[in-house]
Amino acid sequence: MTSTTSNHWPARFAAWILALTAVTAFAQQQTMEQGPHRMEIVLEQRVGDNWEARDPGHVFDNGDRVRFRITTNFAGYLYVMNHGTSGEYSLLFPRDETGTNNEIEADTEYIVPTTKGAFRVTGPEGHEVVYWVVSPVELKSQTPYRPLPPPPRPSPAPPRLTPRCDETILRARGDCVDPTAGPQKIEGHMLPQNLKQMPHADARQLIFMKKDKSSVVSSPPTIVGPVVFEFRLAHR
Repeated sequence: MTSTTSNHWPARFAAWILALTAVTAFAQQQTMEQGPHRMEIVLEQRVGDNWEARDPGHVFDNGDRVRFRITTNFAGYLYVMNHGTSGEYSLLFPRDETGTNNEIEADTEYIVPTTKGAFRVTGPEGHEVVYWVVSPVELKSQTPYRPLPPPPRPSPAPPRLTPRCDETILRARGDCVDPTAGPQKIEGHMLPQNLKQMPHADARQLIFMKKDKSSVVSSPPTIVGPVVFEFRLAHR
């Protein structure tokens, strides 16, 4: 009598390996998407009386009005600063015109600016660099982290790269999307002067993913201090 088990063992072993790989990949994706700390950002454009979600790499026209819709799975504080294509730095949030309460709660949706206003796209064509500072503690003198210094003086504008449309996306849905725009890491030595002074102000542990028309920024290790990343906003 001969056994049929040994004849099918390689195939079964291969199937088991494939299943294990799939489970591992799914688990890694869940980790990247869900945390421990996770932030989802939706870029929206004002169209008539409505707000419409846009691809993170959408190429805007001068004068377009935009805002950000965010949700996190952790509580903390949010600071947003812009380096425009003209070279000017400006604090977008918090401030009187855009809302002064920058505290965020877990699993709560926020709109930046928190007022009914919007950010208007202006300046020479290129990429605005929007710096996002996320901190589990408020940046104030009573904490280990001092208040966020004012934006630096004007400096050379970000590289004047002409936004490019991804031809595949343009043909498929008629939307001009620049794949180099959207959220991404920034190296510590590239930080503006006022952000370089913050401990832990880097994004080496952050993972960036695109999910439909939203961006997911997650940190597998727990965020214990301020981190900063950039969102490149393309316009022409």
